[in-house]
Amino acid sequence: MSLLNTVVKPFKATAFHGGKFVDVSDADLKNKWSVVFFYPADFTFVCPTELGDLADLYDEFKKLGVEIYSVSTDTHFTHKAWHDHSDTIKKIKYVMIGDPTGLISRNFEVMIEAAGLAERGTFVINPRGEIKVIELNDGSIGRDAKELLRKVKAAQYVEAHPGEVCPAKWKEGEETLKPSLDLVGKI
Repeated sequence: MSLLNTVVKPFKATAFHGGKFVDVSDADLKNKWSVVFFYPADFTFVCPTELGDLADLYDEFKKLGVEIYSVSTDTHFTHKAWHDHSDTIKKIKYVMIGDPTGLISRNFEVMIEAAGLAERGTFVINPRGEIKVIELNDGSIGRDAKELLRKVKAAQYVEAHPGEVCPAKWKEGEETLKPSLDLVGKI
C-alpha cells in the first residue's frame, strides 16, 4: 500500500538546527507545507551534493511557506559534527533530524533494514499532514532541488484550485487542465 495521501505517523526526535539541538515531532509538520528529505548517511558522497542543493534553494522554499526536514539514521551529534566540518553542509539552515532508532525511516517506509540506513526518499506534506508527493531514488542517484521546488508549487497549486491538475513539466504561471469529458482524447 502506498503512503500517498496518508497522514504522517507520529514520531519524536532530536535535530540539529540553527546551531542548537531541538526537539522535533510529527506535530511540527502540521499547519504548513513540509518536505521530509531522507538520505543514507552523513559524511558520504552523493548526500552532501543533495543537501547542498537544497540549502541553495532553501530561501525559495521558505517563500512558499515550506519547511525542509532532512533525515538520516545518524544522530543529531553526527549532524552537528558534519555541519562543523563541511563547507557544503555549513550552509544548511533547515532542520537536520537524527533518526538513530530508524523509527521515522520505518514510518515513511524508506528503511533499508540490512544496512540500518534510509533510502533517498522525498515526501511533500500538506498542512493537514497528508503526504502529497513521494519520490524514491536508488542510492547512487541524486535528486534535484529545482525539480522538487516545481513539485511543491504544483502540489500547492492543485490544493488551492480543486478540479484542476498540473500536466507534465508544468511551471508556475502556466496553464493547467480541468479534467472533463470534453478533454478525453484531445490531449
